[in-house]
Amino acid sequence: MVGVGDQIKLIDFGGAANTGARRLTLSRLSQVIGISEYPSPEELKGKRGDARSDIYGLGVMLYEMLTGEMPFQDSDPYDRLRDHPTPPRELDPGISLQLQEVIYRALEREPQNRYSTAHDFANNLRNLGAVSVSDRPELRDWKKKRGQQSKKFLVYLLIALVPILIFGLLLYVVRR
Repeated sequence: MVGVGDQIKLIDFGGAANTGARRLTLSRLSQVIGISEYPSPEELKGKRGDARSDIYGLGVMLYEMLTGEMPFQDSDPYDRLRDHPTPPRELDPGISLQLQEVIYRALEREPQNRYSTAHDFANNLRNLGAVSVSDRPELRDWKKKRGQQSKKFLVYLLIALVPILIFGLLLYVVRR
């Protein structure tokens, strides 16, 4: 939330803290009841989120603040279960390798690979020089999603053209 004088306040970490609460997993409820706009992969799978789910959301926000773009551009949130985001350094070469690594650690699909606490996350952000950079497949494979999206578009286009072609063929036959 943004308060008076553009003061930023983080609110509602109750979803992660209340481990005994019943979990709502219906899609598109965030506007109605305040569920995160940045659901973690485990939440998308219908599993219970924890503090690491909040860290995933913070990673999404950090990515967006640094690059000006969302890590996953598709309207389908389930694409983040298989696609890799564009590396932040591709969008802004001024982002250091260490900062990019911190972002990727926060955006890990598997919760056990993410930062286990916000303190660890913040500590790495404060001490970027101490962050070791991993050779990540995401840095090599991020473009694959784009190829899959164009193939998906072509398939949908061909499926849409089939009824049009059949209708055109029927009109041709009827007029003869």
